[in-house]
Amino acid sequence: MPPEPTNAVEASVPSFFGLPRHDASDRVPKVDVLLSGLPSDLGALQRSGGRFAPRAVRDASLATGSYSDALGIGIWDEIQAADGGDLPIAREDLNGALSSIAARAEAIARSGVVGGFVGGDQTVTIGALRGIHRAKLKSVGLVHIDASTDTLGPAGKRGIHQHSAIRVAVEEGLVRSGAVLQVGIRGPHVSDREPEVAAAMGLETIKVDDVKWDLHGAVSQLRKMVRLGSLYVSVDVSVLDPAYAPAASSARPGGLTTWELQQLLRALVGAQIVGFDVVEIVPQYDPSGITALAGASVLHELLAVIADTHRSARPAPSSAGRRKGRRLSP
Repeated sequence: MPPEPTNAVEASVPSFFGLPRHDASDRVPKVDVLLSGLPSDLGALQRSGGRFAPRAVRDASLATGSYSDALGIGIWDEIQAADGGDLPIAREDLNGALSSIAARAEAIARSGVVGGFVGGDQTVTIGALRGIHRAKLKSVGLVHIDASTDTLGPAGKRGIHQHSAIRVAVEEGLVRSGAVLQVGIRGPHVSDREPEVAAAMGLETIKVDDVKWDLHGAVSQLRKMVRLGSLYVSVDVSVLDPAYAPAASSARPGGLTTWELQQLLRALVGAQIVGFDVVEIVPQYDPSGITALAGASVLHELLAVIADTHRSARPAPSSAGRRKGRRLSP
């Protein structure tokens, strides 16, 4: 169980899963995972309001238990985590916002902690990847779960926006060539150029129909990513059908169910996850809060994956001196 809040003021402020809170400053607490809110939607081309997502996901997460029945693990029994608060981000300057995000992600990564980020639009992924790249001095693999490829070119004078984030990450060398997997992609696209550009960039794609018709095959492809070294996971809730995430920034019919998304995330057990995010939740379009609940579920699944990976990495307890009877195998 996470520690109890230390004072009445802290207790009155929602935190992710009721975890201890730490200000979003340069100091990184000694934990395994630090969750941070990134209230930035300056890259949004439609349905602006993702800056309110961190608070909505915090509220939704409070009703989420810490035990993963699917993986058979108590998350807080295996890892320590904390809420790093919301990063102060410039409201009118996208480049400034990305610089702030990169600096925070770099500090977290240098400390050896896994940074989990709740945004915000998809551009926050660029900031997080820039920071991790500076800290690790190398590019990482990427699992991008989304309805769109986010490889579009400039939109008017805006070279960086929510639907260009992955293109920018590839062009800047933040992700490894041949180690990018996009899952849940579906139309309608702007044109046939969108999937063509993604393919030309060497991005591997699992379309939503591939998942629907052969979930086991999609899981197998994700399992291959586990063996490719350090990995960043980005989940845009628009990958879900609007029935499960009506407040996605780019809601498109025909998406995944929440259960299907959970199965895909669980396939990442054993991965060397160095960071992750959940983005594109726009709370004001969803009074019921179901989209924020989906976002909290994504965080829970990824935390459970990291916890299970930690458990598997521990040496098995010695049985020396406790064996009884004959030894039946060499």
